[in-house]
Amino acid sequence: MVALVAAWLLLWAAACAPREQDFYAFQAVNIRGKLVSLEKYRGSVSLVVNVASACGFTDGHYRSLQQLQRDLGPRHFTVLAFPCNQFGQQEPDGDREIESFARRTYGVSFPMFSKVAVTGTGAHPAFKYLTQTSGKEPTWNFWKYLVAPDGKVVGAWDPTVSVEDIRPQITALVRKLILKKREDL
Repeated sequence: MVALVAAWLLLWAAACAPREQDFYAFQAVNIRGKLVSLEKYRGSVSLVVNVASACGFTDGHYRSLQQLQRDLGPRHFTVLAFPCNQFGQQEPDGDREIESFARRTYGVSFPMFSKVAVTGTGAHPAFKYLTQTSGKEPTWNFWKYLVAPDGKVVGAWDPTVSVEDIRPQITALVRKLILKKREDL
């Protein structure tokens, strides 16, 4: 009887133990005001980017991010864009204007979220996680974090590194995911 109770307690403790934290464990408000669980992106590769509409990096990055989404998404890869006004006040508009600008000017089809802080005490919890696990904190707009299908950060780049420069790493991760899915069939 004691062994049975001990076994039950071990199973109960394992079931109740908190799951290890990862990027997909967070929630965020999308650009239209709806709370979204990032869990919906688990199982695919994500490139998380803090974006801004009036930055010197805006045109090149938005164009490259949209092309990457077109080429690799949406089943195995997704760009996740988080507008931020912390750097040079280069994202001053509201969510509606930000979304309109990105969709009209660049044909953005990837998910966009409500404007957030990405650094400091008011940083969104998902960005706190990205910063802590990568050891790299955004210092400007268009900071990029590559997140694996399991929610772990596998790379981080500042805005001087172009999307094209990191495309081989993203493509390799997507290819690995596709091959794993084929093996699981």
